[in-house]
Amino acid sequence: MDELTFGLPDVERQIDADIEKRVAVHKANVARLQAAHESTHTLSVSVRNRPLVLLAQGDSWFDYPLTGNGLPLVDTDVIAQLRRIGPMPPTILNLAHRGDAATEEMSLPKQERLIAQLRAASNWPNGKPDAILFSAGSNDIAGNQFCIFLDFNDGRHPGLNKDRFEKALGMVEACYFSLFALRDRIAPGVPIFGHCYDFPIPNGAHPPCAGPWLKPSLDFCNWSVADGTTIVHDALAAFRAMVKRLADKPANRFHLVDTQGTLAPADWANELHPYPNGFRKIAQKFADALAAELGPLSQVALAEAPKTPGRGRGPKKG
Repeated sequence: MDELTFGLPDVERQIDADIEKRVAVHKANVARLQAAHESTHTLSVSVRNRPLVLLAQGDSWFDYPLTGNGLPLVDTDVIAQLRRIGPMPPTILNLAHRGDAATEEMSLPKQERLIAQLRAASNWPNGKPDAILFSAGSNDIAGNQFCIFLDFNDGRHPGLNKDRFEKALGMVEACYFSLFALRDRIAPGVPIFGHCYDFPIPNGAHPPCAGPWLKPSLDFCNWSVADGTTIVHDALAAFRAMVKRLADKPANRFHLVDTQGTLAPADWANELHPYPNGFRKIAQKFADALAAELGPLSQVALAEAPKTPGRGRGPKKG
């Protein structure tokens, strides 16, 4: 995906500033959770539940600032929707940025950022996140590079060049393995939840600030929208097969949120992104997967806070 930067003069500095603001908000949210826990602990209240506290890394499916293809400018992505689901929605530190390929998400600066935030004790009530959410792979394929994976339509080829496409998937798979290795070093035992996108229509629809991402390559290689729809379906099916293999290996502690087939044609705002209601459908899939693995979103036990001398009820006099 192209950067949705809206003409910012220094993109990298703006991204860093945006992430810093998100981190500050997250720390404040976690501090409120801890304060509420301390209050119930002091009052000897039996309630020990809190929302899930999660870390997210990803692309525009986790960081989409448009309503469909335009205004108002407000986050409508999966993370934004997940924060509204359930009686006690999760608290999420979102490090995702629109436009990032998997290779960028797991690049040196982004890994350093992940490690710093995982090690920051003030981010996590129990010392580490309950889970890591990951959205990666779309931007490694879609965009001007999409033509690399297409055969020219001369009547002799099926469309998607599977040999070349598998090599691209290999790089994406390496990024997943890199995340698993980082997690094992810095936050062992934390499960990772990823998804497999859904089947868009490569019709050239796009917002004014970015795209299109698929149709230009299909036009260049002489494929119709109908043919392209099949090609994109085949590519995403191969992507799902790759991440499913990762999920099938228990040592990876990786859970595939199977999102393919969730969206109807009317849910798509453009070639790569759904409308807000479509993102909400995907977010519900994540909520269901998190609940299946970690329990209901409102039933996560808080770690017992250390008793503070002089606080709480003292021993009963007798």
